[in-house]
Amino acid sequence: MTVAMDRPVAIIDDDDALLDAMAVMFDAAELATESFASAEAFLEALDAGGRYGCAVIDVRLPGMDGMALFRLLQSRGAMIPAVILTGHGDVPMAVEALKAGAVDFIEKPFDPDRLLEGVRQAFGRGELRRRDQMAIEELNALVERLTPREREVMDLMVVGHSNKAIASKLGISPRTVEIHRARVMEKMSARTLAELVRMTLPLNP
Repeated sequence: MTVAMDRPVAIIDDDDALLDAMAVMFDAAELATESFASAEAFLEALDAGGRYGCAVIDVRLPGMDGMALFRLLQSRGAMIPAVILTGHGDVPMAVEALKAGAVDFIEKPFDPDRLLEGVRQAFGRGELRRRDQMAIEELNALVERLTPREREVMDLMVVGHSNKAIASKLGISPRTVEIHRARVMEKMSARTLAELVRMTLPLNP
């Protein structure tokens, strides 16, 4: 898979010397970076429209700590994969971070190759998330073209109901169901029912 790395790596750490060292390391790997000395500074940049391919977050930060920042990004739905760094890590914290979706949890002093690999994996995960999000947005745009009745018919179609069963449930004639089905297929740009079912899986998990 070709991964787009045009967005910078956000490095959130209050150690100025380490920030500089990581910036040099990522620059040598042809990865742009932006550095932040606190979680609050990074959040301000995000709120101002900053776009990042991934984040490298130190656990020990002034003010909001790194794990709190990571959980906040998750709750906000920010599609920024994260690698967590710590000089004070323990197994429970590592398990919490990984279960919550962190790409990797790396203790300081870290192996530069491992950090680079973690960041590359994070970019890959972020690219997949963005593709999934784009697919969902495209699906929602198609669904918005349906009338409320067509949406009702589609929801029953994709779970396997026959025209007769749909007609009975909605109190309309089978012929009317056929008309709605045809319009659903056209508006959703689906050639077959199987294709429509696959398309709408995100709507009916």
